[in-house]
This record gives sequence, structure tokens and C-alpha cells, in this order.
Amino acid sequence: MTFEELGIDARIMKAINELGYETPMPIQEKVIPVLLQSAHDVIGLAQTGTGKTAAFGIPIIQKTDIAFRHPQTLILCPTRELCLQIADDLIDYSKYVEGLKVLPVYGGSSIESQIRSLKKGVHVVVATPGRLLDLMKRGTMKLDAIRNVVMDEADEMLNMGFTESINAILAAVPKERTTLLFSATMPNEISRIAKTYMHDAQEIVVGNKNESTNNVKHRFYMVHAKDKYLALKRIADYYPNFYGIVFCRTRKDTQEIAEALIRDGYNADSLHGDLSQQQRDYVMQKFRIRNLQILVATDVAARGLDVDDLTHVINYGLPDDLETYTHRSGRTGRAGKTGISIAIVHSREKNHLRDIERLINKKFEPGVIPTGKAICEKQLINLVDKIEKVEVNEAEIVDLLPVAYRKLDWLSKEDVIKRLISLEFNRMLEYYRDADELDVPDERGGRTEHSRAGVKGFARLFINYGKVDGMIPPHFIEIINQYVPKRVEIGKIDILPNFSFVEVNEADAQLVIESLNKIKGLERKMVVDRAQPDGNQKGSRQPRYGQTPRSNGNKRRR
Repeated sequence: MTFEELGIDARIMKAINELGYETPMPIQEKVIPVLLQSAHDVIGLAQTGTGKTAAFGIPIIQKTDIAFRHPQTLILCPTRELCLQIADDLIDYSKYVEGLKVLPVYGGSSIESQIRSLKKGVHVVVATPGRLLDLMKRGTMKLDAIRNVVMDEADEMLNMGFTESINAILAAVPKERTTLLFSATMPNEISRIAKTYMHDAQEIVVGNKNESTNNVKHRFYMVHAKDKYLALKRIADYYPNFYGIVFCRTRKDTQEIAEALIRDGYNADSLHGDLSQQQRDYVMQKFRIRNLQILVATDVAARGLDVDDLTHVINYGLPDDLETYTHRSGRTGRAGKTGISIAIVHSREKNHLRDIERLINKKFEPGVIPTGKAICEKQLINLVDKIEKVEVNEAEIVDLLPVAYRKLDWLSKEDVIKRLISLEFNRMLEYYRDADELDVPDERGGRTEHSRAGVKGFARLFINYGKVDGMIPPHFIEIINQYVPKRVEIGKIDILPNFSFVEVNEADAQLVIESLNKIKGLERKMVVDRAQPDGNQKGSRQPRYGQTPRSNGNKRRR
């Protein structure tokens, strides 16, 4: 099917042809005819990067009454980044629709200039919920003429805590309207909003609900927890044209890993919630124009991130919320292109990986950490390919060639090649010449016994939190990273129903014990001590999370 067959206006056709649109993507083929031919409410379930903006944007532009200079369409989205992206796309699609005005409104920019634009008259408003509510309270954003409400990346808006704001906005728009909800996943809260504010909605699904796009391969690398950073570097080195995002669980990890990459010579930077809006914009601009090869980010900072041509997404830490993985992986493999989503995991995270597989209905391919030799060979082949394919403009360099010939005349062809390779690869060759290959851990991930003796060089610690508290291995790793004032090597983690055992480097054991025992603000006090050889651990019988302990804090309520 072609765009012409979908019934798109000739003026919009001219614009999207100039943008290089050739044939409609599946979500566009399904949604555009429905929105052009009826006033149906629509729930569209598809991954990011599958063409959703054009799917709702083209019909909205085509059905807008240009002569009526009041907001007729309201598009809600979770972040400033996505708000600007959608507005830019709509402006591109409406290039030849004379007089149509699109206004992005978002926090972090002058509200006065946005008010002035509203007073001049606009047809489509693209807004983040917080700034829109501010404008509504000031009485400058009138919703009485709204005919269409679009919620893009609705699941992300709910994850970011905008539920109350969305409820307030939807309650203020006219009941006689068309509501369009687009989401990558369908959590219960989305279903509730759909039932409350949508009528006889037509559900359009591209792929399966919550399923990852087929354009993304999913791969995992099993390493020891202490080797995650080394594995990250090897993976990035193995792909010469690597251009991707590394997702971390905490701001601290994000900053530390980005700083380590920069020290090791990579074009990298961090994106997290501690940065100002100006700093975030600067980092994103560098990343978008490829002055950065690697962006290290938290999930909150990367929400709504829309960057084309990412080759990889790396999960340095798996997310607790399984649906978050769907959004992470959706940052690559966009617009029909392919990408790779990689998880760097240790054996205790394997069950969590299986949960993600069930959610996305895809299997993770096991990967083998590249050897130093394989990395250098891959980089060399890439360099040779570039030399072979480089376009030589003799007219531009003709005056420089005699100098080059004269300087290099004494070298043979073989010498020139050797020096070229040395010039390009000396740093990498030196690094991998002395680097040990990474030891691959036992992938079973299970416990043969809850052995009471730690691994040599490691201390086995008792912690009075277990499965009944909802604990999983990544939680303990995050707690240690957050509260212990230095990097600690973590070994085996055994989580039992009411308590857990965590192995840490013997040299850091006392610091870990003291740091975790000082944690304030938990539902009940965390008790950490060295595990007893006989297993008769004081404090091992603890109340369930949320129950009230007896005064001695060591007995379960009966």
C-alpha cells in the first residue's frame, strides 16, 4: 500500500515525499485510514521508532480547520525532548499547509513567550502535563475547542508520575472529542484511563502487546559482577561504528561509568537527573550530532529520547520494572532499521532475564565476550574497509601529493601499511596485549547448598532482608553501591525467604557492615553482620516487610 492509497492530502504528500517517506509503516497503514474516515477513539500499541507520530500527526493536520485559530488538537507527551520532536515533525508534515500553527509548550522554557504564541492563535498544542496545567491555571490555555486529544508514550507518562495531571487535563477537555492513546506497553493504569476517558475505542496493535520490535536483536553477556565495566569496554571496542546508550540503574553509577569511559579515551558523557536542563540539552546536542559515541544514562533522563540510527542499547544494570526494558530496547532499531539490545549480567540476574524474555516474547542470544585479538582484528578490518572505500578527490589534493611522496619515498608499501596500523592502533594494541581475558562464570545461577563458608578472599555477610521483602540480587548491589563510600567487589548472593547472604571482598567487609547498619528511613532496620559458620544467625528470624516487630526486633509476630 502507498501513502496516496491511504487518502492523504496532496499538500501533505508533497511534504512527506520530500522527507523521504516511501511506503507507510504498519502502524501508519492501520491508524491513518481509521482517523481520516471516522471519529473513533483509538488505542495504538507499538514500539517507539515505529512511525507513531506520522500515524496520528498526518490525519490531525489534514482534519484541522485552518480558518479557526484556536487549539483544536492537544498532544500530551512525557518529556520536553519528545515534545519538541513531535512539534518539529508536525511542522515538517504541514510545510505546504499554509497557515497551520503548531506550538510546543514545556517546562524549562519561557512561559511568557508560550503565552504570547497562544494569544496569537495556534491550531495544535504539543505539551508536557506540568506546563500545560500551569497555563490552564493562568487562564491562558483554553481547552473548550479541543476536538482531538493524543497521549503519546502514555505508559511513560504514568511511570513518571503524571497520573493525577492527566486526569485533571482529560476532565477539562470537552466530552465530545476524539481520544487517541499511543503506548509501547499496556499496564493496568493505562487500561483504567482508557475505560474512564475513552468510548468504544478501537485497539490497533502492531506486533504483540508489550512485545519488542522485530528489528532489535536481544543478546546477553554473562560475566562476574566485578567484570561488568571491562565487558562494557570490550563490547564497545568490538563494534567499530558503535553509537549507543548505556543504561544504568542509579545516578551514581551513571556518572562514575561515564567518567571512567572518558578517562579511558572514549567519546562519552552522562545524562541523569542531577544535571540542569541547560546541561542536559548540551549533552543531547553533542550526542545527536555524533560528537559523542556513548551516552551513559538513567531511565528517567532518557525518557522520550528520540535519536535516529542508534546501533546499540546496553543494559549495564537490568531495570526492576520489566516494562522499562521494552522502552530501553526501543531506542534502537527505529524506522525500519536494525539494532542490538545487550544485557551485561551476572549469574544471579539470569532469572530476571528470563522474566524479561517472557514479557517481550523474545529469546536473548548468549554472547561471548570478545578476546583482545578478535577486537583488534575487527577494528583493523574496519579501517581497511574505510581506506578502500574513501573517495579520492585528486583535484583537491594534487598540490599536496608531491610533498607526501617525497617524505615517504624511502618507505616500501609494507612499511607504510605497518606505520598506518601502528598510528591507528597503538593504544588499543598495547591495552589488549597485557589484558587478561575475562573469566566466564558458571551460568547455572543456582545454589548447590547455602554454604556457610565464603569463597576464598570473600567474606560472607548476613542481611536480615529476603524474598518476603521483595529482594532480588540487583537490589543488594544497588544498596551497596549507594551506601558504601567506595567501590566494593561483590560475589555470590543467596536470597532466602526471610534473610540473605551476600559475599563481598574481605578487605571491604567491615566497611560494608558499618555502612549498611547506618541506613535510616527503611520500614525496619537493616541488620548486617558476618555470617555464622553454624548458621545460627542472630536476627535471622525477622518480621515480614510491613509487619511490626516485637521490641527485641528478632522474633516474627505470631
